[in-house]
Amino acid sequence: MFRLRRSLVCRGAVQLMSDYLDGRLTARDRARLEGHLSACPHCSEYLQQLRVSVDVLGEVSFDALSDDAVDDLVAVFRQWQAG
Repeated sequence: MFRLRRSLVCRGAVQLMSDYLDGRLTARDRARLEGHLSACPHCSEYLQQLRVSVDVLGEVSFDALSDDAVDDLVAVFRQWQAG
Protein backbone atom coordinates (compact mmCIF):
# COMPACT_ATOMS: atom_id res chain seq x y z
CA MET A 1 0.00 0.00 0.00
CA PHE A 2 1.29 3.46 -0.95
CA ARG A 3 1.61 5.94 1.89
CA LEU A 4 1.89 9.67 1.42
CA ARG A 5 5.04 11.10 2.87
CA ARG A 6 4.31 13.25 5.86
CA SER A 7 7.67 14.97 5.94
CA LEU A 8 9.12 17.14 3.22
CA VAL A 9 12.42 16.91 1.45
CA CYS A 10 14.13 20.12 0.42
CA ARG A 11 12.85 20.11 -3.16
CA GLY A 12 9.24 19.85 -1.95
CA ALA A 13 9.84 22.57 0.62
CA VAL A 14 11.22 24.94 -2.00
CA GLN A 15 8.15 24.38 -4.18
CA LEU A 16 5.90 25.51 -1.32
CA MET A 17 7.79 28.64 -0.32
CA SER A 18 6.15 31.16 -2.67
CA ASP A 19 2.70 30.11 -1.54
CA TYR A 20 3.94 30.19 2.06
CA LEU A 21 5.11 33.78 1.69
CA ASP A 22 1.82 34.72 0.05
CA GLY A 23 -0.23 33.03 2.80
CA ARG A 24 -1.82 30.58 0.35
CA LEU A 25 -0.87 27.26 1.97
CA THR A 26 -3.35 25.05 3.72
CA ALA A 27 -2.82 24.72 7.46
CA ARG A 28 -1.48 21.20 6.90
CA ASP A 29 1.07 22.25 4.27
CA ARG A 30 2.10 25.29 6.31
CA ALA A 31 2.75 23.07 9.33
CA ARG A 32 4.73 20.58 7.22
CA LEU A 33 6.85 23.35 5.73
CA GLU A 34 7.46 25.02 9.08
CA GLY A 35 8.48 21.65 10.52
CA HIS A 36 10.97 21.20 7.71
CA LEU A 37 12.29 24.74 8.11
CA SER A 38 12.86 24.22 11.83
CA ALA A 39 15.22 21.33 11.05
CA CYS A 40 16.82 22.48 7.79
CA PRO A 41 19.19 25.45 7.92
CA HIS A 42 19.63 25.38 4.13
CA CYS A 43 15.93 25.83 3.39
CA SER A 44 15.62 28.40 6.18
CA GLU A 45 18.40 30.40 4.54
CA TYR A 46 16.74 30.03 1.13
CA LEU A 47 13.45 31.32 2.56
CA GLN A 48 15.26 34.31 4.04
CA GLN A 49 16.84 35.02 0.65
CA LEU A 50 13.39 34.87 -0.96
CA ARG A 51 12.06 37.36 1.58
CA VAL A 52 14.90 39.77 0.85
CA SER A 53 14.37 39.36 -2.91
CA VAL A 54 10.65 40.03 -2.59
CA ASP A 55 11.31 43.11 -0.46
CA VAL A 56 13.87 44.50 -2.90
CA LEU A 57 12.02 43.60 -6.10
CA GLY A 58 8.79 44.91 -4.66
CA GLU A 59 10.34 48.35 -4.91
CA VAL A 60 11.41 47.98 -8.54
CA SER A 61 8.95 48.50 -11.34
CA PHE A 62 9.20 46.28 -14.39
CA ASP A 63 9.69 49.33 -16.60
CA ALA A 64 12.74 50.36 -14.54
CA LEU A 65 14.61 47.18 -15.50
CA SER A 66 16.86 47.16 -18.52
CA ASP A 67 16.19 44.66 -21.28
CA ASP A 68 19.36 42.81 -20.27
CA ALA A 69 18.20 42.57 -16.64
CA VAL A 70 14.82 41.18 -17.73
CA ASP A 71 16.53 38.65 -20.00
CA ASP A 72 18.85 37.60 -17.15
CA LEU A 73 15.93 37.13 -14.74
CA VAL A 74 13.97 35.09 -17.27
CA ALA A 75 17.01 32.93 -17.98
CA VAL A 76 17.59 32.25 -14.28
CA PHE A 77 13.92 31.38 -13.80
CA ARG A 78 13.91 29.02 -16.78
CA GLN A 79 17.09 27.33 -15.56
CA TRP A 80 15.58 26.91 -12.10
CA GLN A 81 12.36 25.44 -13.55
CA ALA A 82 14.35 22.96 -15.66
CA GLY A 83 16.51 21.94 -12.70
